Amino acid sequence: MRQTSHHMRGAADQKQCDGAGPRRASVRRAGVLLVALASLLAGGTAPVLAEAGTAPGPEPERGAQAYAPRYIQAQADAHGEDPRDEGAEIFQGRAFDTCVAPTQSTMRAWRASPYRGVGVYVGGRGRACPVQPNLDPAWVEGVTSMGWRLLPLYVGSQAPCVHAERKRRYAIDSRDPAGAGVREGRDAVAQARALGMREKSPVYLDMEAYDIRDAACARTTLRFIQGWNREVRRLGYLPGFYSSATSGVTHLEEARAAGVQDLPAVMWFARWNTAPDLRGEPALAPGAWQPHRRVHQYRGNVRETYGGRTVQIDRNLVDAPVAIVG
Repeated sequence: MRQTSHHMRGAADQKQCDGAGPRRASVRRAGVLLVALASLLAGGTAPVLAEAGTAPGPEPERGAQAYAPRYIQAQADAHGEDPRDEGAEIFQGRAFDTCVAPTQSTMRAWRASPYRGVGVYVGGRGRACPVQPNLDPAWVEGVTSMGWRLLPLYVGSQAPCVHAERKRRYAIDSRDPAGAGVREGRDAVAQARALGMREKSPVYLDMEAYDIRDAACARTTLRFIQGWNREVRRLGYLPGFYSSATSGVTHLEEARAAGVQDLPAVMWFARWNTAPDLRGEPALAPGAWQPHRRVHQYRGNVRETYGGRTVQIDRNLVDAPVAIVG
């Protein structure tokens, strides 16, 4: 079973929602204006404001730098610090993720690929591939020594209004969503640590696409995410977040614009069948989750072969923290 089956729904949601309505556009415009105002109040200069759709399109693929736009830097952005100042290791380039971690021999063969990063599913009760025969400390050390950079993913409890019905048995406990988030954040760090991933490593919470228009469900989900983030940070790791651009990512961007605290440090957004582009528009404001805090999953469920080894993967463009090993 592919870990990314929910992305198909995310892609469908995108077709329905990406041009989407005055409410989302007005929220995003308001967020940009608030950032500009806060910058002026802080004694800075007003950033140049760009309307959605005016930014130039992506160039032909040449790695992460080819898609790094001139981001608006705003003093008021809560995520404006460079993660390297916090001790993080940054990877810029292409990465793939796949449900079961491939063997070391496959990873060696895939050195012939354009990828140098790999997303691995380290734990969580909602993980689609709970059996990981290759994923252990020796694998982590071995593939890292080959030059691979790792993005650990944790698939825990899911939103009560998750689109994928088979995932609803993993629904967040609405009686104490923040407490559940704390417990699972602690487990996520324990799983990463057991694999040899040290402090200042990121752990990315995988939250499958859910109905953000369901106010009660969105509130429960946000509280869970906040609890998870707080605990991961308390334990010395960086909390990341993965979801559909038109679902969880839009939800958290609206929360950020509203001043909500305890949000993730890194944003990994899924928008399939588009050119790889770290701008994340219209889901993300230009200055949000910057710098070095974004991953775009731009294609999913594709089969690729390198060195005679075929793997079914999702494709990603990365400018974000990766695991620190050793």
